[in-house]
Amino acid sequence: MFNSDSKILKKFIPVNTPLITKADVNAVNQTIKSGWISSEGKQVKQFEKNFSKYIGHKYSVAVSSGTAALEIAIKSLNLKKHHEVIIPNFTIISNALAVIKQNLKIRLVDCNIKDWNMDLNKIIKNINKNTKVIIATHIYNFPMSVDKLRKICKKKKIVLIEDAAEALGQKLNNKKCGSFGDISTFSFYANKQITTGEGGMITTNNKKLYDKMSSLKNLSFGKIDRFNHDDIGWNYRMTNLQASLGLSQLKRINKIVSLRHKVGLRYYNNLKNNKNIFMPPPKQKKTKNIYWVIAILIINKKLKLDAKKMISILKKEGIGARPFFWPMHKQTILNQLKLIKSKTFPNSEYISKYGFYVPSSLSLNNTEIDYISKKINSILI
Repeated sequence: MFNSDSKILKKFIPVNTPLITKADVNAVNQTIKSGWISSEGKQVKQFEKNFSKYIGHKYSVAVSSGTAALEIAIKSLNLKKHHEVIIPNFTIISNALAVIKQNLKIRLVDCNIKDWNMDLNKIIKNINKNTKVIIATHIYNFPMSVDKLRKICKKKKIVLIEDAAEALGQKLNNKKCGSFGDISTFSFYANKQITTGEGGMITTNNKKLYDKMSSLKNLSFGKIDRFNHDDIGWNYRMTNLQASLGLSQLKRINKIVSLRHKVGLRYYNNLKNNKNIFMPPPKQKKTKNIYWVIAILIINKKLKLDAKKMISILKKEGIGARPFFWPMHKQTILNQLKLIKSKTFPNSEYISKYGFYVPSSLSLNNTEIDYISKKINSILI
């Protein structure tokens, strides 16, 4: 399967494997031994408390996934059917699902070609009298200009939901990503900065929203009569087992962020001279690259290679790779439901066709990173 120079590899290199330490295992084992394995254990509350302190928001709600966090956040706002929510066209479908499930209207905004986040000028052009919420999702490498967007939202009385699922530990102007939103959401899926296997968190400074979101994640049990429910909620609770793992990993978040940047920097130095690709640089004026994924965009169309072909070639070399997000305006289900009005999103279309990402596990060693880089350079020559 491998060429001679790939003898350094003992097995296929997946896109990501979580780094679980002995301390993580011990934390989960202690929780199992305690018998408190459901959402009723003390680790859930402690995880919420510690997470609030880290982000800088007063309140946190631990939930079952980042998608659940977005759904709860949107529903807690009690919006009307004619209200609109601006979301990125280039993002995971969870952003759209949270809006659709509340029968609200989606307004899509294309991304910048250089950092792949929503274009701030295009956001401004799409705001109208029915705009009640903007979901600001940080994509892959750099945060979007959420500091500027926050000022716009405040002026126009629009709720800012900051989707920081991919940006935990990142800073913008020395302020943590996830601290800018009226509501902020996070994911602890296996490939995120810290993981609970599955899981997520919602943070806010608004006590009324906190109470509502806490209720919605827990079936909206009645305040007086428990089984006389107040609203249509969900069982989106996080277990005590998950929280114990999250607590353990949160203790070393700074080390995780530093190591992830180190992995990304080595890739960048290996690939930066390849004129056929674009890789986001290690830093910008206000922030550093979080390197949530090692993202590569093919910019030379003459090569007649797109992301799908590149991924197939890399697989034969023992290297896992994934395509970029599929843009919202091309999603089969959203078009079947006739929810998409505009079809013009050139930047999203381009990067979804020519963008891919390669292994970024924190356990990667320099030999593996150099091997992967060498293969990419030899193919995209």
